[in-house]
Amino acid sequence: MKEFKYKINGNEYKVTVGEINENIAHLEVNGTPYEVEMEEAPKPEPVKPVVRPVAAAQPAPAASAAPARPAAGKGGVKSPLPGVILDVKVNVGDTVAKGDLLLILEAMKMENSIVADRDGKVTAINVKNGDSVLEGTDLVIIE
Repeated sequence: MKEFKYKINGNEYKVTVGEINENIAHLEVNGTPYEVEMEEAPKPEPVKPVVRPVAAAQPAPAASAAPARPAAGKGGVKSPLPGVILDVKVNVGDTVAKGDLLLILEAMKMENSIVADRDGKVTAINVKNGDSVLEGTDLVIIE
């Protein structure tokens, strides 16, 4: 048996909780016995474990810079991970140096700066603001 004291709107109540059978509780409030029917709590469904295959360890992509391939001739700067293009910082015909900011890619709720991996001239921009891209997509072509 458990005893509790409550004060409701200035009135004091002494509540004694007796035995509980299924959903019926036997209470005594200030000496008066009551049988209280309680709602049955929904039974939780069993949780099924999620089994995922173990992926091979891959190096994490750099969040601040994403050079995609070595500088040599014409090539595309690739998306290091799937995401959404937030802002394109260059135009076709612009001359860029290695490390210059090309665009901002939002991935996993983080802004990632995509930079030029070589010196050269921007010959094509394959994305625009708001585009969704997959990992490995050529974003900007530098010649």
